[in-house]
Amino acid sequence: MKILFVSSEALPYSSSGGLGDVSAALPKEISRSAGTDIRVILPLYRDIKERFTGQLEFMGQISVRLSWRNLYCGIYTAINDNVKYYFIDNEYYFFRRMLYGEYDDGERFAFFSKAILDVLPLIDFFPDILHANDWQTAASVIYLKTLYSSIAEYNKIKCVFTIHNLDYQGCINISAFYDVFGFPQNAMEQVCLGGGINLVNGAIHYTDIITTVSPTYAEEIRRSEFSGELFGVINDNYNKLYGIINGIDTDYYSPEKDDDITANFSSSNISGKETDKRLLQGLCGLPIKEDIPVFCLVSRLTGHKGIDLVTAILDILLEKELQIIILGTGEKRYEEYLLNKAKQYSGRLSVNIKYDKSFSKKIYAGSDIFLMPSLREPCGVAQMIASRYGTVPVVRKTGGLADTISESEDNKNGFVFENYDAGELLRAIERAISEYSNVEKWVNLVRRVMRVDFSWKSSAEKYLQIYEKIL
Repeated sequence: MKILFVSSEALPYSSSGGLGDVSAALPKEISRSAGTDIRVILPLYRDIKERFTGQLEFMGQISVRLSWRNLYCGIYTAINDNVKYYFIDNEYYFFRRMLYGEYDDGERFAFFSKAILDVLPLIDFFPDILHANDWQTAASVIYLKTLYSSIAEYNKIKCVFTIHNLDYQGCINISAFYDVFGFPQNAMEQVCLGGGINLVNGAIHYTDIITTVSPTYAEEIRRSEFSGELFGVINDNYNKLYGIINGIDTDYYSPEKDDDITANFSSSNISGKETDKRLLQGLCGLPIKEDIPVFCLVSRLTGHKGIDLVTAILDILLEKELQIIILGTGEKRYEEYLLNKAKQYSGRLSVNIKYDKSFSKKIYAGSDIFLMPSLREPCGVAQMIASRYGTVPVVRKTGGLADTISESEDNKNGFVFENYDAGELLRAIERAISEYSNVEKWVNLVRRVMRVDFSWKSSAEKYLQIYEKIL
């Protein structure tokens, strides 16, 4: 079975969040299955060129026709974790500092999606399955099923489209339908929604299978408050919708051998975590106190991540005997508020406005309790990473958080609150603090949390079953 995994980011080459983790770890796990040949294709961003230039092999170039444009497309390749990666090169579109957030993102990813299909003869790889991810690659599904559907090498390719976060749907002005994307006239009804282009809408129509990143999220997006204008098309296509929980790369996130943390540890010997806690406190300018809980929050600082709940109770929390470490970037109002609070509560609150993968692992390893009070969380990987490092999650019961974290006594691996309410979050935190005060009980909980299997093995098997189903 041949699979082309199409994504706008993948570690270690590019990442802005969970999609980058998934796009590296899932193909790596699938590649271990006998009889599968899975390859990944990405944009060649500026940062990749600068950091990996010596590892990239140039394969050749073609011209990609995008509406009335004829555009240069270079193709590079590299091997990582025994998976072959391809990189689409066009400096006009991708030689930029940011992955997303540019004024012409629609055109950038229209080019990428079109180039994916045009380079298949050059790389000599016509897959059985095209697995596209989120709005940035949704157009590749639309192109495949429309413009390429009459070409022999393409018309047998089946599609899987994964929705990682339905908040981002690829909504673009209708004027780009012909002028930028060059979609055929007969695709307008399937691609457009609400008076404009909606790329996810088009991908849902044309793909053979839709997946989301957790079973609970698959049910949630059938409700209008989660899916918005896509409510109708999702419910019309519910028979091809599957929810598969994400995993994490347990080799990369491994407290036993992680080079990014100072003292390695395991569920059978967690003493190294105490060392990591002391070093983290020192690194963050906090007093070294081993007997108080260190809370952490590693997240984008945006409303749907529950930051407003945290800020609502922050003064109450910081009057308690605890410390809080925050890492992330996001909305300016939250960044400024938290930085001001860090000055007010010096020695109790450390706020770090940046994205730093290595530092995040130090935080996971050295903290005691992880906060993830999301309004919406399709899957979430941070709660799994925190668990891997023995940092007990406090989460809201939504999406993948509901599928991965439980407070029931039979399989307790964290603390859960149900409604999006600051008071409920505070009470969940107080339950965690109460349990932390019982040393023996807490150590047993930490060990249990670390032993939960969040690897990709089970999820990869489910994806393989879906690939086989549509073939």
